[in-house]
Amino acid sequence: MNKYVIGFAAGFIATLLFHQPALATLAAVGFVKAGVYSLQATQPLGVPAVLSLSFWGGVWGMLFVALESRFPRGAAYWLCALAFGALGPTLVAWFVVAPIKGLPLAGGWQVPRMITGLLINGAWGVGTALLCVLGQRAWGAHASASVSASPR
Repeated sequence: MNKYVIGFAAGFIATLLFHQPALATLAAVGFVKAGVYSLQATQPLGVPAVLSLSFWGGVWGMLFVALESRFPRGAAYWLCALAFGALGPTLVAWFVVAPIKGLPLAGGWQVPRMITGLLINGAWGVGTALLCVLGQRAWGAHASASVSASPR
């Protein structure tokens, strides 16, 4: 299986299994007020928000597998996955997506909202890395030489 297919699937699923539960946890402890697994229709296609978010998680997952071969191995691999998730999608959301949607930059510079973005996207990054490793193991060495090197 192509490493980009695995990356897309990993990023999509990591949104559902890591990103959204991290957000739910932060909401449950009162750190942030947020809807989780939202089925509210997005514009312009009317797709449920959680599926739209998961789709973009898959797109970021493809970028992840394109870059992860440059990550160091061992524990540093997982730190790079965390940093990739925390910084990449969060900065794009703050400074590209927000202005397009007419929203304030960086969550309006509200510290809890900013920290939430970093934490939930960092969880997504670690989840994507884990699912990529598992996907490569399940579908063989054709996926990616870098993933097959295993980040242990």
